[in-house]
Amino acid sequence: MRDLRARTRRHFLNGCGLGLASAWLGTQSALADDRSAKETTPYDAQSQGGMHFPAKAKRVIYLHMAGSPSQLDLFDYKPDLQKLDGMDCPESFLKGKRFAFIQGVPKMLGPQFDFEQVGESGSWVSDRLPDFKTVADQVCFIKSMTTTQFNHGPAQLMMLTGNQNLGAGSIGSWATYGLGSENENLPGFIVLVSGGRMPSAGKSVWGSGYLPSVFQGVQCRSQGDPVLFLSNTDGSSRQQRRQTLDAIEKLNRRAYEEFGDAETLTRISQYEMAFRMQTSATDAFDLSQESKHVHSSYATEPGKESFANNCLLARRLAERDVRFIQLFHWGWDSHGAAESEAINRGFSDRCREVDQPIAALLKDLEERDLLDETLVVWGGEFGRTPMRENRNGKEMKFVGRDHHPGAFTIWMAGGGVKSGLTYGETDEIGYDVAANPVTPHDLHATILKTMGIDHLRLTYNTQGANQRLSNLTKPSRIVDEILA
Repeated sequence: MRDLRARTRRHFLNGCGLGLASAWLGTQSALADDRSAKETTPYDAQSQGGMHFPAKAKRVIYLHMAGSPSQLDLFDYKPDLQKLDGMDCPESFLKGKRFAFIQGVPKMLGPQFDFEQVGESGSWVSDRLPDFKTVADQVCFIKSMTTTQFNHGPAQLMMLTGNQNLGAGSIGSWATYGLGSENENLPGFIVLVSGGRMPSAGKSVWGSGYLPSVFQGVQCRSQGDPVLFLSNTDGSSRQQRRQTLDAIEKLNRRAYEEFGDAETLTRISQYEMAFRMQTSATDAFDLSQESKHVHSSYATEPGKESFANNCLLARRLAERDVRFIQLFHWGWDSHGAAESEAINRGFSDRCREVDQPIAALLKDLEERDLLDETLVVWGGEFGRTPMRENRNGKEMKFVGRDHHPGAFTIWMAGGGVKSGLTYGETDEIGYDVAANPVTPHDLHATILKTMGIDHLRLTYNTQGANQRLSNLTKPSRIVDEILA
């Protein structure tokens, strides 16, 4: 009976009449082998049809400010909004609109900080980012971003996977699926998190979705082992780990030959990557190799988890040809519900945490001749309202702004984009996009083009369609006006 219970339909078919079933299974196994080889080995540009355009960016460093910073208090200066500060919001701004928390009639809220035009470009930057002002001429601002989502989880998924629902591949996964990795000893897509919390959408924002799981982001740490259990356990050697992995691989290979599950090969690949990472990742994440001057410029905190540490690690990973490096920094959800969420308290703290490291990262990349081939992207998942948030129709103790999908600002610098440029604009109070709207899908198409990829031709067949990162049902445009 134990024997019979262990026997599956595959065992039965394998042994039945005249070997016909066995022959059929053989053809299916061959097809599975072919599919698996395509799905679980690192994809290179040639396997996806080659570079569609000359690539300007070899890699991307994406700085996501989880919770969404207020564009009206950083980059999108609105003097007319200052004149309306404290007045009741006009009904025309409320009618037919959905907000996450605002109820009743809120007050208008002007810029909370001083702005000035900086550099040769004359870009407007608030006094919350004094170090960033020194690199503003390297940046291309997009002030006309707009999205359809006004809650954090769906908006983060839309911004980073192109779909507000779970299950789609993230932009980093698409990039590595299309181009592979240039460093076989490190993952092609690495994620670093700071701010004390994960993004609201969780690890899905760097997941591979329906793409093969070998392309998902690998979350690393800025303190201790880059990846948990990377070091050998006490009393074991690298040779012993090699022998253990060889034994595990034989078992996995046998399982794959029997069941044909492509994810088994992915598991083998990940074990091998972990083994190679023991040396390469430990070296890449060793910040003690950096000089005091470098640590001072980034304001790093060795031994701690910090955005500054992660920015320095991003530069070290870029030097080692990691294809996509994504940093998440939580704490930008400035509702004003508590001091930590107040525009003049928690928001200011977040600005201090990121200002110096971001400026240092851009300068460091330029000094090392990496900026021209590295695209740096900064932004949140949506914007903030030009009205002061109220809850239950009452003004709150602390100053805050609600979620606002209608208009927000991101910036890009480096590989493939023009520097010192401001693209798009909002109306006189920053409520709606007034010119050149850019959607997350447009942004994705543009980023892929800087990497030499045509967003229409990089596809993955699943769910009955050739899925892609950009919008499948509506046109997505490449914002050629910002490309160098």
